[in-house]
Amino acid sequence: MIDPTIFIVDDDSAMQKSLSWLMETVGHQAKVFSSALEFLETYDPELPGCMILDVRLPGMSGLQLQQKLKDEKINIPVIIISGHGDVPMAVKAMQQGALTFLEKPFRDQDLLDSIQNALEKDVENRENLIVTASIQRCVDNLTPREKDIMERMVVGDANKDIAKYYDISVKTVEVHRGRVMEKMQAHSLPGLVKMALRVRAS
Repeated sequence: MIDPTIFIVDDDSAMQKSLSWLMETVGHQAKVFSSALEFLETYDPELPGCMILDVRLPGMSGLQLQQKLKDEKINIPVIIISGHGDVPMAVKAMQQGALTFLEKPFRDQDLLDSIQNALEKDVENRENLIVTASIQRCVDNLTPREKDIMERMVVGDANKDIAKYYDISVKTVEVHRGRVMEKMQAHSLPGLVKMALRVRAS
């Protein structure tokens, strides 16, 4: 198992050194970046971890970096750090999905607690991705007609309504429903609905 990395994105060299030292003292691996572009050039989404992000950066701002990661569906937990005058920007970052906001100067323990929460969130996110990918493989294994039938099933249509909609017999619908449940490895209709919603949200 790969140890998590704490990605520090801050252009303040003193803050970089301070955070790197703190990570080292508690046994965390850290990588430091002075700009958003520098981070993007080397970041591998497969690596577990979290990000400590200053909202004010040269070039692409912390908010812009956060939005870019979101647009590319990179779900790394973000801890926002900012100076007193940047509180409105930090609030916006929270609205965009940041996990925590810490105003400088902050206590080391507050940051360490935030990192622990972020790493736990990252584990949860990655486990969810594995489950969602497994469900997607099941969906991909359905025939086009089975996918159509599943869509009607998850919105609550009865067999007779599905049969009328596709101009097929109720018996044929029942056969398709059985195959959908089997291929999706669903034990109940509510379970199938949850699977469908999960894939749609991914």
